[in-house]
Amino acid sequence: MTNTSTPAAADGQPRCKWCLGTPQYVHYHDHEWGFPVGNDQRLFEKLCLEGFQSGLSWLTILNKRENFRAAFAGFDFHKVAQFGEADVERLLQDAGIVRHRGKIEAVINNAQRAIEMVAAEGSLAAFFWRYQPAVPSTGAEFVAQSAESQALSKELKKRGWKFVGPTTMYALMQAMGLVNDHAPHCITRAAVEQARKVFALPR
Repeated sequence: MTNTSTPAAADGQPRCKWCLGTPQYVHYHDHEWGFPVGNDQRLFEKLCLEGFQSGLSWLTILNKRENFRAAFAGFDFHKVAQFGEADVERLLQDAGIVRHRGKIEAVINNAQRAIEMVAAEGSLAAFFWRYQPAVPSTGAEFVAQSAESQALSKELKKRGWKFVGPTTMYALMQAMGLVNDHAPHCITRAAVEQARKVFALPR
């Protein structure tokens, strides 16, 4: 499926078609989606939120993001790793987030795995950025997953992470700048590409 459609937003500028539904989407598209991220806490947050998004719209998660941050200690994985059953029960009563026991428990599990990964790899960013595709995306095709997201998913599952399927991992790669999947004529594509050029790969 092609991704060449770039209709104009309210300001008359061409953008990826998916973001035009709401002002929240446009802001997220213009200022976050695709810009490279090397911060471990932000990477962990995005991985967790993509897990919660499974089966739902991203707008649902975006609208609840501040609630998620409050509920999960700002996605500081060192703190989340200490959550116990009482925290799970507390979160299941929190109407501001998605109340799904499996996904909540996965966040706690993944926080523990994140600590292990930092000890083994130096940082989450150093690990995740190894899966940046060798061939950059042109943004001309809609892709749900890739060979790299499949490999990333497989390795994370091997290390005990949960809710990290290849489609979820590709969404993370798109959002965190490992690929630039903005449509070819999207106003934000060039800004993302420039940010990627000056981004220092984490080590």
